[in-house]
Amino acid sequence: MTNVPDEVLEVTRDARRVVVLTGAGISAESGLATFRDPEDGLWNRYDPMQLASIEAWDEDPEMVWAWYLWRFERHHQVDPNAGHRALADWEKGADVLVVTQNVDDLHERGGSSDVVHLHGNLSAFRCSDCERPYTDRVDVPHEPVERLAPPSCPACGGLVRPGVVWFGEMLPPDAFDRAVEEVQSADLVLTVGTSGIVAPASLLPRFAGARGVPVIEINPNPTEHSDEVTHVWRAPAASALPALVQAIRAT
Repeated sequence: MTNVPDEVLEVTRDARRVVVLTGAGISAESGLATFRDPEDGLWNRYDPMQLASIEAWDEDPEMVWAWYLWRFERHHQVDPNAGHRALADWEKGADVLVVTQNVDDLHERGGSSDVVHLHGNLSAFRCSDCERPYTDRVDVPHEPVERLAPPSCPACGGLVRPGVVWFGEMLPPDAFDRAVEEVQSADLVLTVGTSGIVAPASLLPRFAGARGVPVIEINPNPTEHSDEVTHVWRAPAASALPALVQAIRAT
C-alpha cells in the first residue's frame, strides 16, 4: 500500500466538501491513451489537434465522425481503475465533486455520482445545428475506418456530432461556472493527473488558492501547478487515491 504523506493526510481527513480536478493521467492509468499520445494504425498520419476542431468538422464531417467513433470504441474497451473507484468510495464520508477535463465516462462507471465535464462527454451525442441531444443508437465499427456518414437529427435534419468541446469552442458555461463556485467554497481541492496546461480549466486551482482553500496535487510528474499548490504528492492516481481514502477512514 502506498504511504500517504503526513501533511496530505492532515489536510484531507477533516475535509467535508471536496472537489477533485482530474485530467488525462487518471484515464491513462486505465490504459486509455491521452489525447496527445501518438495514434496507432489508420489514424497515425493525422494530427488530432486538427481533427478536434470546428473547422475540421465543417470541412469533412465524415472523417471527424469516423475518428470520434473510433475513440468512442476505445474508451469503452477500458475499465475504471482503483483511482476512479476510490473517489466514489470517498463519497461515503464526504461531499465529493469530480470536475474532469476528460471526455470519457470512467468516473461515472467507477461509481462517482456527481461529475462535471468541462470539455463535454464523448457519449453525449447532439445535433450540430439545433443542439438537441441525440439518443438513438449509434452504430460503432469495431475496426477503424477513415470515413463514416454521421446520422441526421430526427428533429431538424442536421448532422449529429460528438458531445465534446472542440478547439475554437467555448466550454459549457454552466459546467465551468459551477466548477469555479465549487472550488472557491470547498474545504479541499485535489488536482489529479492533470498537466495544468489547458485553459481555462488550469485556472481552477488558482481560484481555490486565492480563497485560502488548500490544494493538493497528485501526479507522478511536475506540472504547471506544482509551484502554486499547498502540497505535492508524487504518485499515480490508481495507488494514491485508494491509499488516501483508506487512511482517512482509519483516522
